[in-house]
This record gives sequence, C-alpha cells and structure tokens, in this order.
Amino acid sequence: MDIKEETMAAFEPFDVRKRHEQPQVADLPQAAVLVSLFVKNGKLHTLLTKRSEQLRTSAGEVCFPGGKRDPGDKTVIQTALREAHEEIGLPPGDVHVICTLQPIISKHGLLVTPVVGFIPESFQARPNPDEVSAVFTAPLELFVGTSVALETPSWLSFDFVDPDTGAKYRIWGLTAMMALVVAAIALKTKDDGLNVEDLLFRLGRRLTGRSKL
Repeated sequence: MDIKEETMAAFEPFDVRKRHEQPQVADLPQAAVLVSLFVKNGKLHTLLTKRSEQLRTSAGEVCFPGGKRDPGDKTVIQTALREAHEEIGLPPGDVHVICTLQPIISKHGLLVTPVVGFIPESFQARPNPDEVSAVFTAPLELFVGTSVALETPSWLSFDFVDPDTGAKYRIWGLTAMMALVVAAIALKTKDDGLNVEDLLFRLGRRLTGRSKL
C-alpha cells in the first residue's frame, strides 16, 4: 500500500461513524474542524491557519479550519467542509474525508469534532482576511516524540518555523491535542509512552467529565 492507503487503514478503527456507541454530551453547541492531510516528499503534512487578530475570540491563535455548526449543516462533516471553504477557499469536492474522530470539549464550551481528510498537495489557499491572517503547512511528524500531560493540556505546545516564510508559530491547547492524536494514529507511534488507545480513552474521560481543553 502507498502512504495514503496506509493512513486510511490506520484511521479506520478510530472513525466514530462506524461505532455502535458514539460519544453523547447533552446541551452543548457543536463545532467541527478539518484536519487536512497531504503527502509531500514522501511524508504526511497537515494544513493550519492563524486566526485574524481582529476576531473576538482566540485572536491570533493557530488552529485547524473550522467553526460552529450552522442549523443548515446536516452533519459535522458538512460543517468542517463549509468552514474550510469559507476560511481558506478549499473546495469541498477536493476533500476526501477518511475519518471523524471523537469530539472534545473546547475552552469555550463547544463540542468540537475533528474531521480528517486528504486534500491535493497542489492546493493553494485563498485565506479570507476577515478570519485568517496566515495559512501554513507542517509535517505531521512535528507532533510526535513528545511527553503528554493530559491533566494539563494547556501546557502542550509545539513550536514551528515555516521554512518558506521564516514565520514562527506556536501550536497549543486543543489544536495541539488534536494534531497529536492525528499524528499518533497516522504515524502509528508509541514514542515516549504515547499509546493512541489510552490517549483517546483519557480524552473520553475528560469529555464525559466536561473538562475543557
């Protein structure tokens, strides 16, 4: 199998759409983010954005494209695709969705579902300046090989320097946790004691306990 096929197979056991019992948290507004993957120089990469400094919440923070679920969105997948199209000009038809991971409660009280999908390596972002100040890509291996303090997730962060622009980014909090989970599944790593099943289980306990990342 090639890298894409191997990655799709790795995510299949974690796809909540295929489980008989799915996480349920009552009375919480829903949101979704799109974790885009693509293969570059034989390695998996992901796409992230830096939020506009003019936004009322999380201004200037690094995140995956996404946002709140609209009443017209039939699924959280549609939410993620719509938001990615609005924020960075990614056509929904260019995304091959392979998985929806267990949702996590954000610091703002949103139930956020990570939607994982492949996009073309050739995609050129067209950021909406009202929402996004920068778009960059990072190798997925950036998010492995680290110790994880799940009881204090706000301490989890990754520093990245874009080799193309020299811009420096800090990826932390919920975005860092999602990136870590995606990298652990895709790269099948257990470095530094990291175990995907244990990580998702412990995140599930935080979910049912209404702890916020």
